[in-house]
Amino acid sequence: MIIFDKLWDVMKVKGVSTYQLREKCGIDSKTVRRLKANDNMETKTLNKLCMVLDCRLEDIAEYVPDER
Repeated sequence: MIIFDKLWDVMKVKGVSTYQLREKCGIDSKTVRRLKANDNMETKTLNKLCMVLDCRLEDIAEYVPDER
């Protein structure tokens, strides 16, 4: 499973709010909800997040094995 827990830490450090993601970066509120729920995410959205936050994918997403 891919989780986005690190994303919120990076946003806090860089001073970027979810409002700014929505209003200035074109990431809609539905996508923000999906990120918070660790739902599937399109690579173009991940690319946009990395561009906006000036970070690498591994800074905002992490692979955690599913519990069996």
